[in-house]
Amino acid sequence: MQTPAPFEYERATSVEGAIASLERLGPEARIIAGGHSLLPMMKLRLANPEHLIDINDLDELSYIREEDGEIRIGALTRHVHLLQSELLRRWYPVFAEAETVIADPVVRNRGTIGGSLCQADAAEDLSAVCSAVKARAVIRGTAGERVVSMGKFHVGPYQTAVGAGEMLTEVRLPMRPGGGSAHEKVERRAGDFAIAASSAAVWIDGGVITDVGLALSAVGPITVHVTRAEELLRGKAPSEELFAAAGEIASADCSPTADGRGPVDYKRHLAGALTKRALRRATAGALRQEA
Repeated sequence: MQTPAPFEYERATSVEGAIASLERLGPEARIIAGGHSLLPMMKLRLANPEHLIDINDLDELSYIREEDGEIRIGALTRHVHLLQSELLRRWYPVFAEAETVIADPVVRNRGTIGGSLCQADAAEDLSAVCSAVKARAVIRGTAGERVVSMGKFHVGPYQTAVGAGEMLTEVRLPMRPGGGSAHEKVERRAGDFAIAASSAAVWIDGGVITDVGLALSAVGPITVHVTRAEELLRGKAPSEELFAAAGEIASADCSPTADGRGPVDYKRHLAGALTKRALRRATAGALRQEA
């Protein structure tokens, strides 16, 4: 049986206390909430933190609410609450779609949005979802807080912009009218990591795509933000030909590797096909909003 290396454990009683502990303990300290990403890596000795700071008692970080024209989601919000949120379902149905294909009910009851994003696993669904809907991440440390886009949040495989002595506290989503969103995923079995997945968000005004977000999971070392396809789509009327062109760009701009889930060509094909499907459904949702 595999076991983690020895570590020290403490249970935080406030956000300020958790940040103070991170500052005091240095870069070998890690935050733990659901633990479904971190603990398996510790058992495999792929992660060897010397200190774990448990934030499960910090109810102040568990919420989904509307504030200042944004949907704000606390970092400790569980997957199950993202799935059940009527506010998210109304503005961004992509969250519910992604949550239904993330792991199983046991994991969804404990895992958190903050843990998913901070793990920075390229095969993880919520990173693509948050990239597509143009979410921003709030990072807090002893010097205050800063807000970064998802494009700047993930800086490399299993690496984020959260520095030593800092923690992710909130995710913010813009509340913009005329939008639709969708998530498409192919997996070997229900709840598994994706072979490939695509998240799309589309905003339409006057029958024209005014803005769009596209991101891919599991087909690169980090979440793939398909900016070239976004540029192609903006300012144009939606059409199957346009979606097909965006899918071709998605296939070309991802960088999958061959593994037990499939060869490179297959994964590129999936990236393109899933992008077309996600765009089609996101656009349909946006057109319903406009009507």
